This record gives sequence, structure tokens and C-alpha cells, in this order.
Amino acid sequence: MTNPVRRILLIKPSSLGDIVHAMPTLAALRERFPQAEVTWLVKRQWTSLVEVIGGVDHICVVERGLRGWLGQVPGLRAARFDLVVDLQGLFRSGAMARLSGCGRRIGFANAREGSPWLYTQRVAVPAAPMHAVDRYLLVAEALGAARPTEPRFDFVDRSEHRQAAEALLTQAGLAASSPWIAMNVSARWETKRWPPQHFAEAADRLSEAQALPIVFMGGPAERPETHAVMAHMRTKAVDLTGRTPVGLLPGLLRRAAVLVTNDSGPMHIAAAVGTPVVALFGPTDPVKTGPYGPGHVVLSHAVECRPCFRRDCSRAVALECLTGVQPEQVVRAVQQQLGRSRKSGSS
Repeated sequence: MTNPVRRILLIKPSSLGDIVHAMPTLAALRERFPQAEVTWLVKRQWTSLVEVIGGVDHICVVERGLRGWLGQVPGLRAARFDLVVDLQGLFRSGAMARLSGCGRRIGFANAREGSPWLYTQRVAVPAAPMHAVDRYLLVAEALGAARPTEPRFDFVDRSEHRQAAEALLTQAGLAASSPWIAMNVSARWETKRWPPQHFAEAADRLSEAQALPIVFMGGPAERPETHAVMAHMRTKAVDLTGRTPVGLLPGLLRRAAVLVTNDSGPMHIAAAVGTPVVALFGPTDPVKTGPYGPGHVVLSHAVECRPCFRRDCSRAVALECLTGVQPEQVVRAVQQQLGRSRKSGSS
């Protein structure tokens, strides 16, 4: 008879979208091991997001650099985990699983950098492309969890976060009950970014046609991309870039009528909270990392080399997979999403 699982370490340190993708696996593990306490190992910059994920009992925060990671090893060993789940699949995460001292460590058989050698149980991944959410759930299934009919993304809706989100919107001149269109115009890779003049034209046309405020969102480092878009606009917009802590994003995006975005972390949060998404995809594959669930729209321009997953582009027409998407396509997609929302709201 196997020992009961009382303490679980979930290793998913980054990035924003990947953390969101891991949430249904956490929910499935909580159902499989209802008495267990779960500790989530995460990088410092994403801590406030994990703090609003339901089902997390403790957070192990790792700082930058090798010393920052190794500094957590004594605490992990003292916790005496019964099960370690590594969803990151890199040498550093596999090493932390091994250094935790736990005798039961599970991860993917095709994980990188030799990390599978550090697991005691390896989960095979089918060759056919599958979404990251479904791939992570394979680990929960291997541990005896039932595959959920609808994967659960459980964000904790705390009153202080609701008040902070409402205060931010009020300060920006937006009534709490008024609809608005969110835009996220940046992305970690330059090759994922739709041109700023395209975003500007789509924003102007939507602002004029729908009479809805356009609200730009993103982290402090993404201000230059937002400013580049706003410099091309004729109409006014609300700029919340750099003013939206990552822990507030679920609450804020839940209030948006629709999110227009590149392939980015906020895209995954919006999909997780049920906000319709219109996403621009270039070198990456929406089958694997698109907005999860039904009802979202993904736009890209068909070229023979996509998805290439490259951070540079050698085509004669640079980033044609993205630049080939025209603003009017985005406008039509947003109008369709708004139409669906109004119909579902009136039914």
C-alpha cells in the first residue's frame, strides 16, 4: 500500500502563461489528494499571481541566480514532501525536485536538459500537437486524477483585489459597470508583436465604431510598445500599462468586454477568466499555446514557414505571418465577440 500524499511540491516557476496553463493540473491534483497541502515553487516576479490561485497553501519563492534557487533547498527538505510534480521540465527544476529529498518525483519523459533522469516517474507525451493545458493534465492523470470535462482555472476573487481594480478603473475615468476593450500590444519576443500602426488603426476604428474606451494594459517594461501605438492614434485611450500588478490582472481582465492581444501572458489570463480574446499569432502555434477554451478568435497570415518558433525573421517581407493580418480583420473579430457577449448577456 502506497504512503498517503499529504504534502505536494508543484514546480512551475515561470512564465506568466505557463503558470496559468498549470492551474487545471493543480485543481485536478487537489481533487485526487484532497487532504494534501500544496506548495508552489515560483520565481519572485510571478508570486502575486500564484497568491490569487485557488488551492495553493504555501508559496516557495526563488530569487534570480543559482544562489537564489539553492537557498530554498533546506526549507524544501525540511518540508518532507510526499510528492514533487515538475511541470517546468528543465535541469534546474528537475534538480530542485531531486534536492528536495522527496522519494517520489514526476515529470515529462521528453523534458529537456536531462531533467527526466532526476524523476522517479516519467509521463509520456503523445507526438501529436496538444495544448499546454492538456499536456500538463497528463501528469495529473498519471497520478490517478480524473481528466476534467472542463479544466478549472480557480482564481481567488478577494475583496481587496476587487476594490483595487475598481479604484484603478475609476481613477482612469471608467465606470465600474461600463464596458471597455482591453489591448495588450507587447510580447516577450519581438517576432510576436503586431505592428504598432496596425494596433493604432484597429483601436481608432473600434473606438469610433463601438463608442467603447480602449484600455491598454501591460507591465512596466512594456510602456514603450504602448506609447508607440498611442503615438499613431487619432482617438484618446486609457493607458494602464505599468499600473496593473500581475495579481490584479485576473480581476481587471474579468471586467473587460474583450481583449485584443499578441501571444502573451495576459491573453491566457483573459481566457482563464472567461473574457473573449482576439489574438494575433505569428511564429508560435495556437494549437499548443493559444487562448484555451471555446469562443476565442486567433488571427494570423498564412505563410509556409509558420509556425517557426523563431525570435528573428529572415523572410523578404519581415514578419509577414503577423504584418499580413490587417486592422479591419481585427475590428471585425472584435465586433463579432462583442455581438456574442451581448447575445449571451441578454439570454
